[in-house]
Amino acid sequence: MEEIIFVNKKEYLIKKLLGHGKGGYSYLVKQNEDFFVLKQIHHEPCDYYTFGNKIEAEQNDYYRLADAGINIPRMLDIDIPNERIVKEYIEGPTVFELIKDDVFDEKYLEQVRKMAAKATAAKINIDYFPTNFIVRNEILYYVDYECNDYMEKWDFEHWGIKYWSKTPEFIEYMNSQK
Repeated sequence: MEEIIFVNKKEYLIKKLLGHGKGGYSYLVKQNEDFFVLKQIHHEPCDYYTFGNKIEAEQNDYYRLADAGINIPRMLDIDIPNERIVKEYIEGPTVFELIKDDVFDEKYLEQVRKMAAKATAAKINIDYFPTNFIVRNEILYYVDYECNDYMEKWDFEHWGIKYWSKTPEFIEYMNSQK
């Protein structure tokens, strides 16, 4: 996959696709000897979510999350016309992988609950799905910038918790990915 992509005239080498969500594609990219995440916004339809201006929303959500004190990767560059964002690369397993491989530690549940309390205090919800969380050096990071105005039915205890163990919802999702 090693192709070149530019962000504000800076060249990055795409190493691999990290993930594809409802807002974009995230790639592991390299510049010199350093690794980053490059998110390319896409405009594919999503049955259950309505978008406005995605790149502006990502930028605004980044600042909302940072102001709330949520552990997130730093935004290093944003190319609004080409709808690309360069983020700090947080290396480590996702919470999804930890649960799937039966090596999930309860301390991460404590950490996400602290994040959820910060989000609630800031009147926002984050996307608590476990693929959006990475553990590095035993610290949990929310690696998506998506957040929405707070609604109780979408907070951690009412929605997110359903995916933070091998519940039927988790297993159904895991099976759908095969």
